[in-house]
Amino acid sequence: MDSIKQIDVHKVKEIEGNDSATIVDIRDPASYQAGHIPNAIHLSDNTVENFLSEADKNKQLIVYCYHGISSQGAAAYFSEQGFKEVSSMIGGFEAWRIAFSDSVAKKA
Repeated sequence: MDSIKQIDVHKVKEIEGNDSATIVDIRDPASYQAGHIPNAIHLSDNTVENFLSEADKNKQLIVYCYHGISSQGAAAYFSEQGFKEVSSMIGGFEAWRIAFSDSVAKKA
């Protein structure tokens, strides 16, 4: 298996603002609602098939979880599904929250 590309939260922050990548959150729904990266799409077992059929697979895909562990497996899965450029965010949402506490979106 190819090694999964890792991406630093500061790089994700640059990308997040310019819509050059799709960012997906694979944490549980309650965690996503409590706080997530702005514009991140929440994916669960129930929504992943729909996402796969609709997503632009040529656009960079960034996957994150809690601490950057589970997202590596998910990133490998998305690569296998035909996404051209997939990265796992180093440190997961925890790293984002620490680095950019003022840039956490919440679901009402």
